[in-house]
Amino acid sequence: MIPRHFQITVALVLLAILISGVIIIRMTHKEEALTLQAAGAAPVAPIVGGRQEHIQLLLAYDEDQALRWRSADVFLPADRNLRARETLRSVLAQYLQMPSPHPLAKGTDIKDVYFISDDTMIVDTTAAFADGHPSGILLEELTLASLIETLTANVPGIAKVKFLVDGKERETLAGHADLMSFYQTAVVHELAKEFE
Repeated sequence: MIPRHFQITVALVLLAILISGVIIIRMTHKEEALTLQAAGAAPVAPIVGGRQEHIQLLLAYDEDQALRWRSADVFLPADRNLRARETLRSVLAQYLQMPSPHPLAKGTDIKDVYFISDDTMIVDTTAAFADGHPSGILLEELTLASLIETLTANVPGIAKVKFLVDGKERETLAGHADLMSFYQTAVVHELAKEFE
């Protein structure tokens, strides 16, 4: 007969192996979920069709509380919708680099843009654009002014812009800047001039 203390030791070792196996399986599932989430949150690569163009981007600089024009070479398609989307993505790409003059959350991207008339556009952003945006009236206004001014400088004929977050209306960007209204590009242009 096997001694009792040996039976208890074997049972405890088997229990420890079982618990370790469950922990390892859970950690593996968490790691897979994080990897899938990171892959889904990465910005989509820009469209490579079209032609490379030299465009102007109006970028926000948080430390200086200013907006500054910067040149960039970007591949832009001929289609107006795609051109608008890629122009906005080129601004966000500047903000997602490290170090960034105006850091935005990972996963911030432009899902799509829609023209509802010749001069009125809807910009649909990812949830990360608003959920991870730093809060503060100035930071939020700089972001919107940067996007709208860059858009109007590179896609002519836009008079009004509205932002959606993940296909839905949202009251504010991060608690301050209004996202329920249409932004008049002429008004944004005057605001942007104050920060240049």
